[in-house]
Amino acid sequence: MLVSVYGDSPSRPRLDPVSEMVHAILSQNTNDRLRGLAFKRLRKKFPTWEAVRDAPVEEIEEAIHVAGLSAQKARRIKEALQRLTEERGEISLDFLRDMGVEEARKWLTSFNGIGPKTAAIILLFSLDEPAFPVDTHVHRVSRRLGLIGPNVSREKGHVIMERIVPPELYYTFHLNLTKLGREVCHARKPDCNACVLKEICNFHKAWGEKS
Repeated sequence: MLVSVYGDSPSRPRLDPVSEMVHAILSQNTNDRLRGLAFKRLRKKFPTWEAVRDAPVEEIEEAIHVAGLSAQKARRIKEALQRLTEERGEISLDFLRDMGVEEARKWLTSFNGIGPKTAAIILLFSLDEPAFPVDTHVHRVSRRLGLIGPNVSREKGHVIMERIVPPELYYTFHLNLTKLGREVCHARKPDCNACVLKEICNFHKAWGEKS
């Protein structure tokens, strides 16, 4: 049903894995517009990831301040780039292609600031590996639909969604759920009447029909 509204080939800009990692760190606790602006400012100020790695953290912070929590994010980005250099000899995540998904996920989440969502985003969108990211929108919509329980955390949500969704649908289903969450299934005032999934939605059955 989501495919009938949003299509079966939703588009998303494809980034290299390191750019996706930085993008994901910048996206924490901010919106897409400010995340994108911070990323552009960072790349304009520092033409290479090596330049970011070697820059004073205060300069990185200044470049990304529009995204909020800039001191924390600047430290995390610099630390990640430094660790990549120390452990791999270069700033690249391409070696993750040769790992299994679980090993790669474990390696990524050992970084400060990289949780299950960020790891899954890097794996799915940059490396074409079967991982299902559960962001704020996916978490909200999947709970309301009854795909995961009402008290299931985002961290546990990753495990459940990867179990119940066929891997070949991870990409499309994630993007379509996210789009539904942004455009229709809002946190405070979901527009249930405009939702293509309302007939199978636990939230609509419990609350939407009473409103």
